[in-house]
Amino acid sequence: MNEAWRGRVGMIGLIIVESSLFAVFVVAYLAYLGKSLNGPYPQDVLELPIFNTVCLLSSSITIALAVRALRRGMLRRAGLWFLVTTVLGAVFLVGTAREWWRLIVGHGLTIGTNLFGTPFYSLVGLHASHVTVGLVILTLLCVFAFSGALARHVERAEIASWYWHFVDCVWVVVFTVVYVIGR
Repeated sequence: MNEAWRGRVGMIGLIIVESSLFAVFVVAYLAYLGKSLNGPYPQDVLELPIFNTVCLLSSSITIALAVRALRRGMLRRAGLWFLVTTVLGAVFLVGTAREWWRLIVGHGLTIGTNLFGTPFYSLVGLHASHVTVGLVILTLLCVFAFSGALARHVERAEIASWYWHFVDCVWVVVFTVVYVIGR
């Protein structure tokens, strides 16, 4: 098995395992939905994070453009697209932090407040931790693209982009479960 296939199989395995982990957290969120005896309740405190969602989902387009530019040998352009992707992911993460600040300080909702807070922070926090890992990967891809070192590792960059697409797909599920169904 050549190196490219090992990388692809490894990333597919990681995505399967991480999907299973997220599935457990989604089921837990749904199981506890509506079981809180005291507030605050989701419908009272959650706002739809539309701007953050647009930023994160747009980043799937920009990372695809980065990989495409990399495949064409346009390292500087790839670096710029990786940078845009990183900024969009960072904006999403800052939006998540602002939401948590508003919920904790403004509404007194913490992980230990009630049966809504515990799975909410666990699920959204799990996703945020994956975004953080993705931002580290994206920053490295950006640096390596601008340094020229990524020219020999296009396949690895593409496989790394799969992780970012996975993070975006997970957000669609989290958004739907928490902010649409859960409200």
